[in-house]
Amino acid sequence: MIRPCTEANLPRISHVINQAAVAYRGVIPDDCYHDPYMPIEELLVESREMRFFGWEESGELVGVMGYQPITGASASGEASPAVTLVRHAYVLPGCQRRGVGSALLRHLVGLTTTPRLLVGTWAAATWAIAFYERHGFRLLPNGDHLLRTYWHIPDRQRETSVVLGRDL
Repeated sequence: MIRPCTEANLPRISHVINQAAVAYRGVIPDDCYHDPYMPIEELLVESREMRFFGWEESGELVGVMGYQPITGASASGEASPAVTLVRHAYVLPGCQRRGVGSALLRHLVGLTTTPRLLVGTWAAATWAIAFYERHGFRLLPNGDHLLRTYWHIPDRQRETSVVLGRDL
């Protein structure tokens, strides 16, 4: 079942993100991977910019996805086209390949009122890229520009990431 998450869910969201992000170990550059992958303090700051939705089974969140509409102003504060970002999309390893991520993504697509939905991911995370492509996203050639415009991420992460988009 999909439900909106609250600040009270941040410890569980952190658990889901950090358990699922183990897949990045040895795949993304070593200087970009740390343990925990996303400290709770960082998650708290980022959660103020977006709304999380979660997939719940037996009373526990097993998958999460952040949803961040950006209407008219970019991360740098400059005027930019309205888009919605998919942020922090993770499913616990034991719950993957059961449709949890697909259901969450379909839910976010249904909520989106901007003309375009964007997601950034690591270029080396081929499984993530393939997941989004199966759901109608395509790799965008201007990923660096989009990452600079809509995300607050370190330069090194930007250098090793891609952006996929889906027009709605």
